[in-house]
Amino acid sequence: MFIKKGSRGPEVKKIQEKLGLVADGVFGAITEKKVKEWQRDNGLKPDGLIGKKTWAAMFPPEVIEIPPSDFALEKLVGHIPNEVLAQIPDTAKKFNITTPLRLAHFLAQCGHESGNWRAVSENLNYSSRALKSIFGKYFPGNLNESYARQPEKIASRVYGGRMGNGEEETGEGWKFRGRGYIQLTGKNNYSKFDSFVDDDILGNPDLVAEKYPLMSAAFFFDSNNLWSTCDQGDSVETVRKVTRRVNGGYHGLEDRISKFKKYWSLLK
Repeated sequence: MFIKKGSRGPEVKKIQEKLGLVADGVFGAITEKKVKEWQRDNGLKPDGLIGKKTWAAMFPPEVIEIPPSDFALEKLVGHIPNEVLAQIPDTAKKFNITTPLRLAHFLAQCGHESGNWRAVSENLNYSSRALKSIFGKYFPGNLNESYARQPEKIASRVYGGRMGNGEEETGEGWKFRGRGYIQLTGKNNYSKFDSFVDDDILGNPDLVAEKYPLMSAAFFFDSNNLWSTCDQGDSVETVRKVTRRVNGGYHGLEDRISKFKKYWSLLK
């Protein structure tokens, strides 16, 4: 990690919030000045640069209590976010994560699909060119140009009239867009997942991203009988098979393999 003047993004927003600044996500001169002041006050070199040392001082790791579990989850501390660790015990009980091998495969796929646990909602902010490339059949002629960079309109069209969603004009394609670490998509899937939790998922689908990102991913694994594939072992070929079922291909395979090996070495 190395954040400095000119950097942009959610990490910059987090720093600005910490410093009491307007969190616009742009590391400008005012942010740099405040960073230097904070570093000076906390015994650090006041260079205005956010490296590992300054970040760790600003945001020390939380001490968390891990709920009782059949797995040695404490070994995963520092390797996956604390909020993910806290979700594992209940998720495992509900959706048949009964062995460390299953958990390692599951976490590897979730970690990759969510961009290292950052993405919990589908990004549909596509350019006109990307719409043609990815969703070409839904945008004949030059229709893509009138939808570009409008996520709600894009989702309503692409997901409308299928997966249990109403037609485009109902907006249900947007309402039930992909959420969770392995994106739960479509009203039919939201309805099925709703039966496993106490909250009203159909009435408040954002809960999939906010409260159940891991559990909804385990629902996907369980519903698609992926555990039987996970049970085949810890080989690269098994990771390939799981990836194929999750991704429909082998996109990001090397990262998925790397993550599996790391989690498996910690859990076995």
